[in-house]
Amino acid sequence: MSSALSDEFVLPTNKEIGATSHPEPDPDSVCTYLCGNSLGPLSKRSKALVEEELKVWGTCAVTGHFSHPHGRNWVDFCDHITPLLAELVGAKEKEVACMGTLTANLHLMMDSFYKPTPERYKILCEAHAFPSDQYAFASQALAHGLDPAKAVLEMSPRPGEYTLREEDILDTIAREGSSIALVLFSGVQYYTGQWFPMQSITRAAQAQGSICGWDLAHAVGNVPLALHDWGADFAVWCTYKYVNAGPGSIAGLYVHEKWKESELPKFAGWWGHDPATRFAMPPKFSPIEGAQGFQQSNPGILVAASLLGSLQIFKEAGMMKPLRERSLQLTGALENLLTKSKYFVPPEEASARQSTKPAFTIITPADPDSRGAQLSLLFLPSGVMQKVHNALNSLGVISDERNPDIIRLAPAPLFNTLKDCEQGAIMLERVLDNLV
Repeated sequence: MSSALSDEFVLPTNKEIGATSHPEPDPDSVCTYLCGNSLGPLSKRSKALVEEELKVWGTCAVTGHFSHPHGRNWVDFCDHITPLLAELVGAKEKEVACMGTLTANLHLMMDSFYKPTPERYKILCEAHAFPSDQYAFASQALAHGLDPAKAVLEMSPRPGEYTLREEDILDTIAREGSSIALVLFSGVQYYTGQWFPMQSITRAAQAQGSICGWDLAHAVGNVPLALHDWGADFAVWCTYKYVNAGPGSIAGLYVHEKWKESELPKFAGWWGHDPATRFAMPPKFSPIEGAQGFQQSNPGILVAASLLGSLQIFKEAGMMKPLRERSLQLTGALENLLTKSKYFVPPEEASARQSTKPAFTIITPADPDSRGAQLSLLFLPSGVMQKVHNALNSLGVISDERNPDIIRLAPAPLFNTLKDCEQGAIMLERVLDNLV
């Protein structure tokens, strides 16, 4: 793929997002959207499919379940989605289900795979995992009568560092392995943008007799995944970030096929029942083989249509191999521009910096193999970040802030361009110039 598919997306104009600086930006020009790591933009394909389903709802009503004018019967709508999701995460179709929401799916998976014993009860995770994950870990421990302070084993970077070292994770698994029931990390860390070495962590955890699961919220649609080949036990993800399926869109989960006989759904629902007899309403639950047996309710068709539209664009782009190549180009270009700034401070110097003048460093790993599209900028001194973020927005550069001092910039390869990277860097320099 030689260029972005930006024409496939509806991006807001500067006027629409309230960019107010004068004389720039042009109010009718498209903003510089570097926030696809938080919420992907609307694709024209998704918009068209949602509008189409609304029309089917209005003209067919209940008959749309079994007699859909466009061949997408609602009763098996997700059959159009599952092959694309499976390809995106590197799994077999029966290992993937389009269902639910991220944290609800995480609880379902942990309820099946977190089986603490007096000897093996710990959950190994990042100290700064996304809060929803941390809440889930603590509540699962409590549900088993355990003290989260003892059951949840959190890992932090070394002093003066911002990301976890692979050797430290593997050493911890080796040292604590006999007491670890579950290893559960993010594929890509939401705050730092670190892409964890998923294959080596999975292999190390399983060698110690631990289950290994993954939260792929910031990894799916961002980095190449091979869940089946890596042998991951389970994974969960949302679809509103890099997958561009819309705010709060339907999520997904993966369960490796090795568990299809031994880990059957504990919380059965009608939609997880064998489709061949689902509408016969039998009294006994007969789960679909694999991940789709964990489904509970029929999916929301409007959000599923939005997801289908976005996945069709991924398929048209060639899925993750060409997108990864473009992502490396864009993120590398943005990094190069940022590190040439007179306000840039190398990360190893940032923690010791005493100056009151504005500056920033990049806490995302410099190694391209250890990151996706996101670069996390740490601003100095404390309190500067919010001023920078507000000023960037006023100049039409949409970024994402994380308190207290981080701005995240993500040149997503489906719709961002080198011009976006250049514009983001130029406007950041202008904002910092105005703060000096």
